[in-house]
Amino acid sequence: MATLFFSYSHKDEALRDELEVHLAMLKREGLIEAWHDRRILAGDVLDSAISANLDSADVILLLCSPEFLNSEYCYGMEMKRAMERHERGECRVIAVILRPCEWQRTPFAKLIVTPTDGKPVSKWPDRDEAFQDVVRHIRAALPKTREPARPAAFTGRPASPSAVLPRSSNLRMRKEFTEASGGPATPSAVLPRSSNLRMRQEFTEADRDRFLDDSFHFISRFFEGSLAELQQRNEGIETRFIPSEARAFGAVIYRNGKAVARCGVRHGGARGFMSGITFSHDESAPTNSFNECLNVGVGEQSLFLKPMGMTMGRAGDGVNGGSQLTAEGAAEFLWSLLIEPLQR
Repeated sequence: MATLFFSYSHKDEALRDELEVHLAMLKREGLIEAWHDRRILAGDVLDSAISANLDSADVILLLCSPEFLNSEYCYGMEMKRAMERHERGECRVIAVILRPCEWQRTPFAKLIVTPTDGKPVSKWPDRDEAFQDVVRHIRAALPKTREPARPAAFTGRPASPSAVLPRSSNLRMRKEFTEASGGPATPSAVLPRSSNLRMRQEFTEADRDRFLDDSFHFISRFFEGSLAELQQRNEGIETRFIPSEARAFGAVIYRNGKAVARCGVRHGGARGFMSGITFSHDESAPTNSFNECLNVGVGEQSLFLKPMGMTMGRAGDGVNGGSQLTAEGAAEFLWSLLIEPLQR
């Protein structure tokens, strides 16, 4: 069984928890045992416990984010020691890019990072797919089971009892205890316990409202930037971004002066028929109809946006009603609905 060490910033604890959920099958198959600093017990020496586990781990995961790179402890101590052990062949270092940052300028940039091509987890349309991609890399990198060493050929009387000879595995003897011993002593080491101590996160209505507000704001800026870039890159293409009101915007794409794609996106709040973030093929973003709608869902560790699936089988790179989208994923999904006519 390989020991897995998480090196991470506490700012990214929720993402670390999500990754640990996706490692469940590796744990069930007996391939890994995960360790991170939340497993330190009261009374343990913090630095000593971390150093001991860092120095004994078979695989060290560097969960990379701006806070990780900014941390003297994570970057300056844990990452440096991990790379030293990796270069001596004592462990395997795997970098997991959680959020956009300048990981390309780090010592571990020479390694193959995860997810594939170093695309940050937060930038994937579906975060579950991102973590599954990471898990595939981890599974492939786990140390292979070593073949048992073969005994050396016997050429005569062994020079010492330590020479390798065939022997029985049944060498257990009954241990004798004196009256004073009272049986075998109980070790003072840390008691065994489960690594499954993760608790479901609770989210309030205020949390959901803020998540919806932030997601809509990001989608609005995403569309504005994408429209400008589309026009700049393609001759004959004109675009319009129409911020009709605080909670709605429209978009139109023209080819040689003719409108070929239109849409309106509206923030409908958390309750009611038009709740969530609605998409319609009408730049006025009507308040009484839509072609697709994203509602807030609650996961074990995070909030997400879930499409109703009204456009399933059309655009969206395979996104359907079962997807759990980040704000970035939702923006890409809705953008694909707008640009679909230009890509047929």
